[in-house]
Amino acid sequence: MFIPFVDLAFLFFFSLASLFLLRKIAKKIGLVDKPNERKFHNGAIPLVGGISICVSLLYFLLNNQSIIPNVHLYAGCILILVFVGALDDKFDLSFKLRFAVQAGLSVAMMTLGGIELHTIGNVFGSGEVDLGWLGYVVTIFAVVGAINAFNMVDGIDGLLGGLSIVTFGGLGIMLTYDGQANIAYLCMVLVTVIVPYILLNLGAFGRKRKIFMGDAGSMLIGFTVIWFLLLSSQNGSNPPLRPVTALWLIAVPLMDMAAIMIRRVRRGDSPFKPDREHLHHIFQRLGFSSTQTLIAICSIASLYAGIGIYSEIKAIPEYIMFYAFMGCFGIYLTILSNIWKITSFLRKKSVNKF
Repeated sequence: MFIPFVDLAFLFFFSLASLFLLRKIAKKIGLVDKPNERKFHNGAIPLVGGISICVSLLYFLLNNQSIIPNVHLYAGCILILVFVGALDDKFDLSFKLRFAVQAGLSVAMMTLGGIELHTIGNVFGSGEVDLGWLGYVVTIFAVVGAINAFNMVDGIDGLLGGLSIVTFGGLGIMLTYDGQANIAYLCMVLVTVIVPYILLNLGAFGRKRKIFMGDAGSMLIGFTVIWFLLLSSQNGSNPPLRPVTALWLIAVPLMDMAAIMIRRVRRGDSPFKPDREHLHHIFQRLGFSSTQTLIAICSIASLYAGIGIYSEIKAIPEYIMFYAFMGCFGIYLTILSNIWKITSFLRKKSVNKF
């Protein structure tokens, strides 16, 4: 126990030091986020959170090359993603190019690593659903979806980092319970190297040292989440967790992305058109501060993850977990579809009180 604690402490300070170094480099080369009509922060903020996490993670993997299968393939994939993400942060690449890279890496993950979605379990209550050849297509959608789900929630300080910690922390707990020590420890490593980013992102070292994650970071985190979930849920006849449990571990990013895209399509807009109707925007529209919004959303995500973990441990039938998840999503979609009416009603009620 002592040695892992020392390793994690070293990784924490390694990640922290890399952030201070990288932010200086980012300012010199113009890898910064500037305010515009959708971004209201002050000044140019270095986009180095994801690069720091990648560097710290690669350092750990270099010294622990047997911690997970296909570690070199995983390392190569995240290097490519972070490079493309950094280019996107700098030059604003087209979403078609980003999607092509993400889809290409998902194909590499399947063909070179054998990591794919073979089954979605007994989610309908009529027996296990094996995907067969369709698994290749579903895996590509799962990878691209997970990457962009985590990208879309990166809207207020601390949120992407907080939701990432909920997901990796929850997965680490599940894997520890199942005796999967290696990948559980890697989840803890990710939590450890994400914390320094959150501290600087929230201004713990002063507003002048503030940093953002950038697309490099959100792509890295989304890809890592789906890699770990597939590795854990599609591993042999008795995997550490069932596929439906994975939905609960990433519930908030997944529901937010799906609901927003459905709403955009209904309006006749592109599903990829940016707007200000994400969950964090809703909370802020209701009068919550950024800090209150962060705490509220991370609490909701923790509740969902807790439900998934409890249901997995207690072996709640998969179809019950799935229909419960879809019920929660239906409620969220209904709220989002009527958000203007709800916020107007709550504001009027608040005014009438005074």
